[in-house]
Amino acid sequence: MFFMQISSVARSAGRRATAAAAYRAGERLRDERSGELINYGRRRDVLHTEIFLPGQFDGLPVSWARNRQKLWNTAEHAEKRHNARVAREYQVSLPAELNAGQRIALARPFPDTWRSATR
Repeated sequence: MFFMQISSVARSAGRRATAAAAYRAGERLRDERSGELINYGRRRDVLHTEIFLPGQFDGLPVSWARNRQKLWNTAEHAEKRHNARVAREYQVSLPAELNAGQRIALARPFPDTWRSATR
């Protein structure tokens, strides 16, 4: 069974990219716009996290984009409007019959497909 849901992280809905990223990754991140420390570090149900960057950045010095806190604070700062859509969330449920390594290998090609489908 496969399930995918795409949703927006929009300020108009009271959401923040930093909070969404902290929750999904089960990490502790500081939101620079509010100064708030968002802590989901106690979550034990996060099995794997990974940041996918567009292929156009391959070989470029974008180490800041692999740092979750810097990446999502940069996204928040890039949008100035009070009702901006600052991120998209892609939630995918993959078959439980696959082991963790198989699910990760199956999920890795999706970001390139999603990017072209949402343009």
